[in-house]
Amino acid sequence: MVSQTAQQFATTGRPSAANRAIAAWLFTMAAMILIMVSIGGITRLTGSGLSIVEWRPLMGFFPPLSDAEWARIFNLYQTSPQYQEVNTGITLAGFKAIFWWEWAHRFWGRLIGIAFFLPFLWFLLRRKIELSLAPRLLVLFILGGAQGVLGWYMVQSGLVDIPEVSQYRLAAHLMAALVLYVALLWTALQLRHPVPETTPDRRLSGIRTLAITTLVLVTVTILSGAFVAGTDAGLAYNTFPLMDGSLVPAGYLPQPWYTSAFEDIATIQFHHRVLAIVSLIVAIATWWRSRWIVLVQRARRVANGLLIIVCLQVTLGISTLIFAVPVPLAAAHQAGAVFLLTATLWLIYELRTPKRA
Repeated sequence: MVSQTAQQFATTGRPSAANRAIAAWLFTMAAMILIMVSIGGITRLTGSGLSIVEWRPLMGFFPPLSDAEWARIFNLYQTSPQYQEVNTGITLAGFKAIFWWEWAHRFWGRLIGIAFFLPFLWFLLRRKIELSLAPRLLVLFILGGAQGVLGWYMVQSGLVDIPEVSQYRLAAHLMAALVLYVALLWTALQLRHPVPETTPDRRLSGIRTLAITTLVLVTVTILSGAFVAGTDAGLAYNTFPLMDGSLVPAGYLPQPWYTSAFEDIATIQFHHRVLAIVSLIVAIATWWRSRWIVLVQRARRVANGLLIIVCLQVTLGISTLIFAVPVPLAAAHQAGAVFLLTATLWLIYELRTPKRA
C-alpha cells in the first residue's frame, strides 16, 4: 500500500485518496481542539474550572445520573477552597450551573481522545498510513493524553489553599494544547497540499521570514494572554490606549522584575497590549509584502484572511478590555487568537520555496 501511494504521488503530483482522508481527519481533530480551547476559556471566565474536585478519567465520562450522585459531588465541592471562600452558601442549582461547563470541558477532551484513537486504529489496520507518518501520529496521541493530565495538574493548584489556579500551570496547559493543534494542522497540510504551488520568487524568503516573525509574536502574545487570564488582569485598567492616564502604567515592572512580568497585573496587561500592537503591525507588513508577488488563489486567500483576522482580533481585544471582560467577547477573543495562529501558520506553509529539480 505504501508503494502504491508513493507511486500515485510521483505520477500525478497529487495526494492519494488515503492521504486526503487522513488529512480531513486531522483537520477535524484540529477543529475539535479549537472548540476545546474555546470551552476552556468559557469555563475559566464563568468560574467553573474548580467545580469538579476529583479526577475520574473513565467514569467521569458520564455526568451525575441520580440525586445521590449529585449530592455526593456537591458535598465534595463544599470542602473546596472555592466554596468556602467564594461561593459559600451556593445551592445545588447554582452548583449545577458551574458544574456543566467544567464537565463539558472534560467530556470534550475525552471525546477528542476517542475521535483520534478509533480512526487512527482503522487507518493503521487497513494500512492506509505511510510508515513514516505512523510514529508522528502516535506521538500526537500520547501528547493528547498528557494534555489531560496537565489539565488536572492545573486544577489541583486551585484545590489546596487559594481558590485560583496557578497562572503558570494555566499558561502551560494552554500552550500544550496549541502545540498539539499546530502539529495536527501542519501534518494535515503536508498530507493535503504536499507540493508547493507558489511561483518561485526571490522575495518569497523575505516574506516568509516576516510571516515566521508574525507567528512568533502571535504565540508570545497568546502566552501573555494566558497570564492575563490567570491573574484576572483584564479587569483592571479598562481604558485604551492609556492605562490610568498613561501609556506606561505607574509602577511598571516592580522588583523583582523577573517575577513581576508574570505576577504584577499592570505589567502583565501592558506587555499584552504591546505584543498585540506589534503583532498587528508585523502581520500587516507581511500581508502588504505578499501583495507584490504572484500567489496561487489559495495562498492569496490565506494572506487576505490573515489581515482580516488580525484586525478583528485586536478589535475584540480592545473591546473585551473596555467592557471589563464580558464572557461572550472574551470567549470570542480567545477563539480569535487560535484563528490568527492558524492563518499565520497556513501562510508560512503556503510560502514554501519549491524545490529545484
